Amino acid sequence: MTTPTQVTRTRMVDGRVVCNTAHTRRLHSLQIAVEVAPFVAGQFVRLELELDGEKLARPYSLVNPPDEPLLEVLFNTVPGGHLSNALAALREGDPVAVSQPATGFFVLAEVPAATDLWMMATGTGLGPYLSILRTRQLWDRFEKIVLVHGVPLREELVYQHLISQALHMHPERFSYVSCVSREENPEGFRGRITGALESGFLESRVGANLTASRSSVMLCGNHNMINDMHALLGQRGMRKHLRHKPGQIVTEQYF
Repeated sequence: MTTPTQVTRTRMVDGRVVCNTAHTRRLHSLQIAVEVAPFVAGQFVRLELELDGEKLARPYSLVNPPDEPLLEVLFNTVPGGHLSNALAALREGDPVAVSQPATGFFVLAEVPAATDLWMMATGTGLGPYLSILRTRQLWDRFEKIVLVHGVPLREELVYQHLISQALHMHPERFSYVSCVSREENPEGFRGRITGALESGFLESRVGANLTASRSSVMLCGNHNMINDMHALLGQRGMRKHLRHKPGQIVTEQYF
């Protein structure tokens, strides 16, 4: 993932794995007990392991909201990825170093004011939204919240229990749309997020229009989705939000 330069002094803190959940063969969640510094929903930490005498670290967005004591991250294993596969092999009680405090700008404070908030993710880009969804700030700021999650396979539509909770608690204000590109998806869209938007399916399904006048958009995931969505949203008069040049789009890119 990429983030703007931020002057935040971090340190590595010893943590212990509490639970390693294998959602699929390549998708895992780690819950970690560690001395937690205050953080903001949407931020990330770095996880570090020493492998073959070398310390390897990578940033991972936090799934848990700030008021929960255990840190939780969602990640996928990468073929040949030493760190991701080592993290996937961790068991209860195993040590893992965690950077503290969490950092990053993919937070609601960086999202411009709007009536509706559209949160779009591919793959593990879902993670920070799960943290944001469980904060009061989100529901205080926006009238309607739309979560869109794109994956190759239906089995990768993870954390459905948390999404269902939000749907139950905010049935008039929260909508969820799944997009599955490689197999049928009876409950959502067959194809990519971009296709769901271009076809009109997305707006029809949630009963709201995605416009520059009433919408802010958060994009989190792979660079192809983010680049393509910028182009599509640009056709609607929307642009990246910068502090010195206001817009409607805030992004977090995962490689």
